[in-house]
Amino acid sequence: MRVVFMGTPDFAASALAALIAAGHEIVAVYSQPPRPAGRGQDVRKSPVQLLAESNALPVRHPVSLKNADEQTAFAALQADIAIVAAYGLILPKPVLATPRLGCLNIHASLLPRWRGAAPIQRAILAGDKETGITIMQMDEGLDTGAMLCRESLPIGPQMNAGSLHDALADLGARLIVKVLSAPLPAAVPQPTEGVTYAAKISPAEAQIDWSKPAEELARQIRAFAPVPGAWCLMEDGARLKILEAQLATKCGAPGVALDDELTIGCGEGALRLMLLQKAGKKAMPASEFLRGQKVPAGTGFSA
Repeated sequence: MRVVFMGTPDFAASALAALIAAGHEIVAVYSQPPRPAGRGQDVRKSPVQLLAESNALPVRHPVSLKNADEQTAFAALQADIAIVAAYGLILPKPVLATPRLGCLNIHASLLPRWRGAAPIQRAILAGDKETGITIMQMDEGLDTGAMLCRESLPIGPQMNAGSLHDALADLGARLIVKVLSAPLPAAVPQPTEGVTYAAKISPAEAQIDWSKPAEELARQIRAFAPVPGAWCLMEDGARLKILEAQLATKCGAPGVALDDELTIGCGEGALRLMLLQKAGKKAMPASEFLRGQKVPAGTGFSA
């Protein structure tokens, strides 16, 4: 097929790599433009753009697809289909209608659950036991299109957003190749029941409130690892990211160290901190952290 691919982050790059390996003709790649990133604010190309350029594929990064010139340029590609994965721009109706077979989206949830921007984090925060990938025919709604393919993936008790992201990226890449390997499956409308929305993650949601139950905080830590990282303040005011924690059998005052091994009391139960990162430092296991800084029982941690 003549394919236009539209995506930006690593999640999308996995799908693009699979389509290239499957032998599809990628006539153009659309991605978000290079932007400053990291501590040095160096201008960086997106993972999708880097992959496209390494395969000598033409890359476009319009600021919007709503103007007539961009829509004309898109139509001139004469694509059979457009594949969209975490692209970052809204596709207006003229763009959606241009490819012969329409536009398909690789969405990281079992639609209609978790429509929207942050389905991976929301699934972990909610304590879902499974999630998955849905390949859907795009329409003008927010992830409301009919479904062509859907496959579930269990969310393991230790899975964080990073490991779940990688597993879903691999699954999405496999499913989109499967969908395009034969005549497209019949599209099935999404159920009207069970709709939830995965709102964009706000910075405030990463802040730990030790008065909450340990199980809820464990999900919060997993949902925000590795980025942005759930965080709290130590007794000396230093900001501390907590990237991994385990439920502990102890109990005590919320936000207080219950021993000298970084077991912290919660509103219900306790958490043993396993992987931590102080501002400006690398992430390190608790054992290494404690070699450089003693945290005796009674030490306070605050939101």
